Amino acid sequence: MNSLQLYLDEDSVEKSLIAAFRNADLDIVTVTEVHRESYSDEDQLLWATTQRRAIYSYNQRDFCRLHREFLAAERNHAGIILVQQQRYSVGQQLQGLLRLAATVSAKEMVNQLVFLGAYIERP
Repeated sequence: MNSLQLYLDEDSVEKSLIAAFRNADLDIVTVTEVHRESYSDEDQLLWATTQRRAIYSYNQRDFCRLHREFLAAERNHAGIILVQQQRYSVGQQLQGLLRLAATVSAKEMVNQLVFLGAYIERP
């Protein structure tokens, strides 16, 4: 099983979140690190796909739309992971992402739209 690789978009580049993901040995890169700030959401998704990285974002509206458009046009993407902003703590996001990464391979993420909340345990 090939492991999930992530691309964090501009909405999700909180330092504490990045640190938590890296401390857990998750394979991530951020928009800032690859100098792709201010690109459109579609351009971000296309770049992530060429890098075989699922995009991680709080921007549910735009990425749900892009997911539908890609599928309708029979275009592939490497996966989209969406999180409700300010609903989950860094720890909860990490827990959910580790659970997702343990159950879904990068290959299985292709063309999938995942809401991270489905992988976060409720107290």
